[in-house]
Amino acid sequence: MPTVKVYNMAGQQTGEMELNAAVFGIEPNMSVLHAAVKNYLANRRHGTQSTLTRAEVRGGGIKPWRQKGTGRARQGSIRAPQWTHGGIALGPKPRSYNYTLNKKVKRLAMLSALSAKAQAGEIIVVDGLDMGEIKTKVFAQFLASVDSTGKSLVVTPEVRKNVVKSAANIPGVRTTVSSTLNVYDILHADKFIIDKAAVEKLQEVYA
Repeated sequence: MPTVKVYNMAGQQTGEMELNAAVFGIEPNMSVLHAAVKNYLANRRHGTQSTLTRAEVRGGGIKPWRQKGTGRARQGSIRAPQWTHGGIALGPKPRSYNYTLNKKVKRLAMLSALSAKAQAGEIIVVDGLDMGEIKTKVFAQFLASVDSTGKSLVVTPEVRKNVVKSAANIPGVRTTVSSTLNVYDILHADKFIIDKAAVEKLQEVYA
């Protein structure tokens, strides 16, 4: 079983914790991780890009010159696609990029992401990850004490407003709860900082 150190909010090691090998000890499946990240990023796209067709561009209702006898190419409207300021042919229109993954694929991706973090030694378990008051400076000191000065993902078992607000203005730090954890955020972070109770919840759900 993988073993990680357990810290308190002062950054002092208070013990060790054995992680469930079925959740944190599998061989990461890279192709599944890639599929999960692609799916997450696609579902985040707004798909609001839009161009005007020749029917939507203002003006151009009159034929610019007569059909024959001018020596120029025949034209029906100055808003046709070949004209400057004309409509766009085959341009983008609002659409949804959302698609779903198989449940078993999503589950395997989550287990692979957690196991990859455990293998890399990037999981930091904290016993009682909470703040008595909203203090960004104090939370930044805590992160520094556990050697987490880069991109960090802070996971709690439920929403803890003091933690969320204390971390809000620290660059590179994101907070979430164990029930809304996603593969992209796990892989994107350099350090995975998680409350001990949240670890137990994850192991209860995924083991």
